[in-house]
Amino acid sequence: MPYAQPLWRQIRDDLRAKIRAGIYPPGSKLPSARLLAEEYDTSHVTVRRALDSMIELGELVGRMGIGVFVADTSEQDS
Repeated sequence: MPYAQPLWRQIRDDLRAKIRAGIYPPGSKLPSARLLAEEYDTSHVTVRRALDSMIELGELVGRMGIGVFVADTSEQDS
């Protein structure tokens, strides 16, 4: 029986799916951690962990005081 993934990983995977589906296109701003926490019915700390892991991998870009944006990978390829 497989074990359940931690909630932050489930959130990360769901955000990745939404990015692939075009719900959050490159350059778009994600909802705030507070709003995402409400959407996923969890704490903002759990959401922050998911976002931080994606920022570390270059999938998202955090801008202090502005928000978190989907990385534009086409600019990275140039």
